[in-house]
Order: sequence, then C-alpha cells, then structure tokens
Amino acid sequence: MTETQGNDAQQYPQQHYYSAPASPSAPVSPEWPPPPPYGPPTATDGMPAPEPRKKRNRGPVALLAAVAIVAAAVGGGTAYAFQELTGKDTVAAAGTSTNVVPSSKKGNVAAIAAAVSPSVVEIQATLSSGSSTGSGVIITSGGEIVTNNHVISGAQSIKVRTSDGKSYTAQVVGTDSSKDLALIKLQGASGLTPASLGNSSSVQVGDSVVAIGSPEGLTGTVTSGIVSALNRDVTVSTDENQGQNQGGDGNWPFQFGGRHFNGDTGSSTTTYKAIQTDASLNPGNSGGALIDAGGNVIGINSAMYSSSQQSSSSSDAGSIGLGFAIPVNTVKSDLAKLRAGNNS
Repeated sequence: MTETQGNDAQQYPQQHYYSAPASPSAPVSPEWPPPPPYGPPTATDGMPAPEPRKKRNRGPVALLAAVAIVAAAVGGGTAYAFQELTGKDTVAAAGTSTNVVPSSKKGNVAAIAAAVSPSVVEIQATLSSGSSTGSGVIITSGGEIVTNNHVISGAQSIKVRTSDGKSYTAQVVGTDSSKDLALIKLQGASGLTPASLGNSSSVQVGDSVVAIGSPEGLTGTVTSGIVSALNRDVTVSTDENQGQNQGGDGNWPFQFGGRHFNGDTGSSTTTYKAIQTDASLNPGNSGGALIDAGGNVIGINSAMYSSSQQSSSSSDAGSIGLGFAIPVNTVKSDLAKLRAGNNS
C-alpha cells in the first residue's frame, strides 16, 4: 500500500485544492486520486473569478462617427468640399462616383439635358456699344452664377434668363481675367437648381460630353461630343474693350498653337490650360457648361473657333468642332477669390 501510494503521488502531483487522506493508515478513498485534468498551481488559484467583460455598446453616436470618418476618407479624394458656403447658399459638389442622372441613364444625352438644363442660364450684357450674349452656370440655389470674364467684361448692366423663362438682374461679385472667370449674383433669386461640380482631373480623352448654352441667343441649346484633348494652352484677351471691339457677337478672339482665331487678341492676354472638345460650340456658348456622362459639370465653355472669322456677318458663323473649356477644378479653386470681390 505504501509503494502504491508513493507511485500515485509521483504520478499525480498533489494539488493544493484537494485534501489528502487523514492518516497513512486510513483506507484510500475511491475518489483519490481525483480525475484529470491536472496542472501546476497558478497565481489566480483560489481567487474569485473575474466578472465577465461587458460588451461595448455602439450607440447611434458611435455609428454616426464611424460613418462620417468613412465618408470623409472617400470624399476627400474624389469630391469637392461638401459645403462651400456664402450665407445660406451651398455649392453643389460631386465627385466622379456621383451620378446626377440615374445609373441606367448614364451617358444618355436626353437624361443629361433634362437634369442639367435648369442649371444653365442665358446672360445678356449691355455694353457701351451694344450688347452681347453668353451663358452661365448656377452654383448655388440663391443665384450665384459662374461665367467667363469676357462675357460680362465692360458690361454696364447684366440681365439673366433661367431655363424656365424667368428674368433677373445680376451684379458682378468678382472677376479673374487671368483665368477668364467671373462670378455674378442674381438679385432676389431663390430656389434655383445648382449644377453639380465634378472632378476635371478624372477626365480622359475620348470621354463623352454634353455642352449646354445659349448660342446666338438660343437658350438651352444642347450639343454632344467627346473630349478631344487635355491641357491645351489657350490664350485669350484680358482687355475689357476687346468684346466691344468684336461688335458684341460673342466671337471672343483667342490664340491656340501659335494661331489667332476670331480676330486679334491684342497685347494684353492670359493663357490657361483647357479641355478641348468637338461638341458643337457657337457664339453665345461662352460661360456655359461642359458636362460628363454622369451629369456633372467638368468645364466652363470658354473659346470656340467660328468660321465667322472669314465672314462679314456673325449669322454666318458656325462651329467646326474646335472648342475649349476651363476645367471645373480651376473654377473651384478660384471661387474663394471671386467671392471675396476681387476684380482682376
């Protein structure tokens, strides 16, 4: 019995949480040794068991914070800032992943025209020598409109007509002749439909585009084509009197590739990078929208070659598929300066 007990003690080391027999002579209990498992004593033996860890409650606030972080991470790389505020106006902004038209209608010219036409206006500028016609793009519901500087340059008064036929008086907020951009504001306007400003950095040669404007005063004219080239160096005049010298027909002169189009730009000029398109543009399209397949504005139409250069009458003008637009990212980066009322 003693030998057996010694072997058992060696085989099953005594654990501090089990009781040994009362005396060596006492009979061995059938419950001894206890059944496995066995293990060495630990520092926690004999201590009360820890309370179960409570599951963290992810309430609505935590969930909203997580969603906001994800949205910021996505939006920061692909979209213009969610809010660019002037008073209560908010610039509509969208990245390349946003479709103004339904996904099933992406690239459909009729769907794009229906969605974006309410955001494009006709601009009539009264000059000292007559009047000129151009276009503009609504960027806030309260009536902020982006157009070309040359559309309103030298204007004594400005009238704007929206797609629903309403007329407004407009005031110049700011101009930037170095980029051929201007910001005007309608008086007493509210509830307008702002355009969605896209991302011109994602535009590729061959992309389908739609142009909307008011060529020859034909409000809401829609044409379509493709992006023909990117980063074209286009040179335009910064002289306020240049448009008046052209008779107010909207044929703003420009230089491209060392050649002059629509007349002489004069000695005071500026050069910017432009999107080239073969969408039909005519006098009066200046300041209008160049739109991608999803319905986002990717450029402001600014220069187009017209055959009227060789004609004595603007009524003989015609597009030959050589048009240029200021990239919308240039517009967005210039908005703060324009809103500050800078005129240059």
